[in-house]
Amino acid sequence: MSGPRVVGIGGTTRPGSSGERLVRAVLAACEDRGATTRMFGGADLAALPHFAPEIPERTEAQRDFVAAVRECDGLVIGTPGYHGGVSGLVKNAIDLLEDLNAGTRVYFDRRAVGLVVSAAGWQACGVTLQALRGIVHAMRGWPTPIGIALNSAEQRPFDEDGRLIDNALTRQVALQAEQILFLAGAAR
Repeated sequence: MSGPRVVGIGGTTRPGSSGERLVRAVLAACEDRGATTRMFGGADLAALPHFAPEIPERTEAQRDFVAAVRECDGLVIGTPGYHGGVSGLVKNAIDLLEDLNAGTRVYFDRRAVGLVVSAAGWQACGVTLQALRGIVHAMRGWPTPIGIALNSAEQRPFDEDGRLIDNALTRQVALQAEQILFLAGAAR
């Protein structure tokens, strides 16, 4: 059996968003621990048509996204906190995963899910993280105990080359990766 497969979902339409960078950092930490990863960043999510449950036809991008999540052992979902909630871009991708409503592992069943929020203020971080946890619970997923919140109004955790330089966030990224892989291993 090969190592765990972890899929990252998140970002904004702005390339290099802090949330997408954090999701990528968690995926890199998972890779360092033997996982295979795949990222669906902001540009990938923006290319997905609006989810319409009454329309069963899917684009190649939609089929690829759903297949990657179907086959994964763990997820990292990152969202900006927009007005106390999950962004429409990320929510549309999650809604598309309604296509996982049948089979041996429905939705996020037996999948570890790390959560990342970037918002302009601690209140928005906390409220959005809680909203994302609720979505993951509704989809039968196992949110990791550690959730990562970045207050973009106060924190500047990346250097000019996009590398994570904040020691506290680096430790949280490593811990979330460990928890994802621990839970993914338990499910396997």
